[in-house]
Amino acid sequence: MTNPPRHRLVPTNVAALAVGVSEATIRKWVSRGKITRYGAPNCRSAFDIDELTEIAMRRSPWPERRSH
Repeated sequence: MTNPPRHRLVPTNVAALAVGVSEATIRKWVSRGKITRYGAPNCRSAFDIDELTEIAMRRSPWPERRSH
């Protein structure tokens, strides 16, 4: 698996805001394999904004609008 381009990577606090969860939840998701963490082991974590957007869409409490 290749890393996404750097411009698509965001830090943990931005990842949490993007999905609407706490930073602790982001870390739990990493440990459970629900989300991919990028970065070296002793460096700051980074997350793919496209992956976060996908998760946020699944978690959205609002139904999609449908045209009549």
